[in-house]
Amino acid sequence: MQGHDGDPSALSPSSVRRRFDTALWVLVGLALLYAIQQAASLLVPVVAAMLLALLLNPPVLWLGRMRLPRALAAPMLMIALGVPFAVLGAQLVEPAQRWIERAPELTARVNEQLETLSEALDPGASTTTVVATAPEPTRFGRFLDWFSVSESETDASAVEESTSSPLMNRLVSGGMDVAMRVLSDAPVLVAQFLSTVILVLFFLIYGPALYATLVETQTDPERSEKLTRIAMDTQRQLSRYILTVSVINALLGATTAAALWLLDFPDPLLWGMMVAFLNYAPYVGPIIGVTIIAVAGIAEYGLALASLVPAVTYFTINALEAQLVTPQALGLHMRMNPLLIMLWLMLWGWLWGVVGVLVAVPLLVCLKLVLSQFPRYQAGLKLIEARFR
Repeated sequence: MQGHDGDPSALSPSSVRRRFDTALWVLVGLALLYAIQQAASLLVPVVAAMLLALLLNPPVLWLGRMRLPRALAAPMLMIALGVPFAVLGAQLVEPAQRWIERAPELTARVNEQLETLSEALDPGASTTTVVATAPEPTRFGRFLDWFSVSESETDASAVEESTSSPLMNRLVSGGMDVAMRVLSDAPVLVAQFLSTVILVLFFLIYGPALYATLVETQTDPERSEKLTRIAMDTQRQLSRYILTVSVINALLGATTAAALWLLDFPDPLLWGMMVAFLNYAPYVGPIIGVTIIAVAGIAEYGLALASLVPAVTYFTINALEAQLVTPQALGLHMRMNPLLIMLWLMLWGWLWGVVGVLVAVPLLVCLKLVLSQFPRYQAGLKLIEARFR
């Protein structure tokens, strides 16, 4: 064959076939990604419901062993878990709405603090200083007095001049855009939430019977047994993983809320709930949480080192959890390559936004568990588990 004589223009039929197959798989993958992105409104509730159903299935099985039918056990369990979350959510609506409404004010206040710092670093710049409205004194506010630098007072004309700067206008406009986007997406989020709750209920009641019927349609008994074993092992390990991570995140949120309450930081329960949800996204979630708490601290107490104490406190708690608690709780069998996790988070964040970031790691764990059941896919499993050398 001339395909082996070094002439790049001459290719053997097998080489052409391999290149054609590679190009075909690339096109199929791109088409699949496009379909997943476009069908987000349909797939997000389904995927979230499947993960929640896996989390709740072990308690439903336990209630079934207590002679309680699935049709009764699933609604009872969801009500028992839903009522506390509903009460907690009702407590957080008011502070969350208040912070959203304050978004333009907070961006303006942070900008004022940054302008003050810029003027201090550049003596030749304008010496106009803006004093934001001081919050009511708290324990943490009095603590800041030891670190605060006295500021010169200005009249109303100076405040008006500062707020009319182009940078200030862009920041305020950006804050308003974020608030309006959240409000405009609220009906869609409510509809997806209700769809997810209904799907979880149906997955818990009818999902096992549907899968059992699907397995029974297999004519090969060995294949049916293998599918049943894969489903049981994947469900058990994924349920254990989601439950363990959920308990860790809940404890992290409670610890963070308690620490911020001791610092007398505003709305500690809101921030605790926020960091608990963000912790489902490794690396990315804690960075976002630290940034938000740091911005809130600067906006509330000014540009001082002590205003970063809440963010540093949360960062310390999260670092202890990530380095000590989570590895011991999950064990080595759940290890995954950090670089691959980051790329996976970016992919699902691009596909589904915030929800994609939250469900990305559970989906990767599910993929890892499925690959572990097939010897032919051990190369992919080793890639997911690759560690530093």
